[in-house]
Amino acid sequence: MSQTTQPRFLIESRGTTRDLGAFVVAARFSRDGNRLAFALGDGTLRLVTLSDPDNWTTVEVHDGAILSLTADTTPGGFITGGDDGALKRVDADGQVHTLASHGMKWVEHVATYALEKGKGLIAASVGKLVHLFDETGKKLKEWTHPSSVTGLAFDAKGKRVAASHYNGASIWFVAAKTDTPRKLEWKGSHIGVAFHPDGDAVVTAMQENALHGWRLSDGQHMRMSGYPAKTLALSFTRKGKWLASSGADAMVLWPFHGGGPMGKAPLELAGGDGIICQQVASHPSQDVVAGGFSDGLVVLADIDSSRIMPIAPPDNGPITTLAWSAEGGWLAIGTETGFAAIVDIRKR
Repeated sequence: MSQTTQPRFLIESRGTTRDLGAFVVAARFSRDGNRLAFALGDGTLRLVTLSDPDNWTTVEVHDGAILSLTADTTPGGFITGGDDGALKRVDADGQVHTLASHGMKWVEHVATYALEKGKGLIAASVGKLVHLFDETGKKLKEWTHPSSVTGLAFDAKGKRVAASHYNGASIWFVAAKTDTPRKLEWKGSHIGVAFHPDGDAVVTAMQENALHGWRLSDGQHMRMSGYPAKTLALSFTRKGKWLASSGADAMVLWPFHGGGPMGKAPLELAGGDGIICQQVASHPSQDVVAGGFSDGLVVLADIDSSRIMPIAPPDNGPITTLAWSAEGGWLAIGTETGFAAIVDIRKR
């Protein structure tokens, strides 16, 4: 039998890894691109400064699991929601501040939008409600939905917020004097939401292993089906040409160009072996997508050439989160088993 050469993974030469000892809920980079946070099921954040990626700091944030994480409206901080009912800010030096408390109700989803001169907006879902705050934590609005909110997304200009829920999604206008949502209706359980970068489409992931979309200019429905598993991650590419999604044994990319996605077949990258892709994350400046699989494999795929770069081996449990830094030079990875990594993708 001929001897085969084992593939080399980029994490081996350009990665920093840790066993964090708890389920990695999410990873996010700060807006200034200088810091990375891993949110864990034990209520802590692990903070990493990219100028010193070997130095990881533990910050106690929630009394219970962290459920959601996003970059703060400020350059260096983070916003978290927990099953202790608290919405919290972790600032650039690791100090923790409570912005709001909702008793025993979980803060399941958070989203932020940064405006000019330090101003910004923070959205947080608690059951059927979405609370909108300014950057100081002052409450601006409260929006009620027909059922529990399952996903939140600002549009690219910060003027609208989309919330997914049972039987569809709702779009709210941040500056509206009268809060009446645009209702996007489709029967079934919708479990996540994404706004197209140009603001003219909203797509939800569904419990029934399908995606549903609405073209906002004319209300046209877009049905994307055929997944063997639930889609846990949606990620539009930098200009919205493709929508990358998990839920199959490959990264599934639907074309949002040339009249698509209706009537168009999706592009499938880095799959075919029966292992389900759990997470996808589109590069912020290139037509490249990262995919994480249920066996722990992480790869990068170039959309134009379909070339695959192996990043992490299938050794560390199902991938739960992937995140790019703002300029696309760093990729963060987290898994169910508590494995976490940061990989330097920058050219040398």
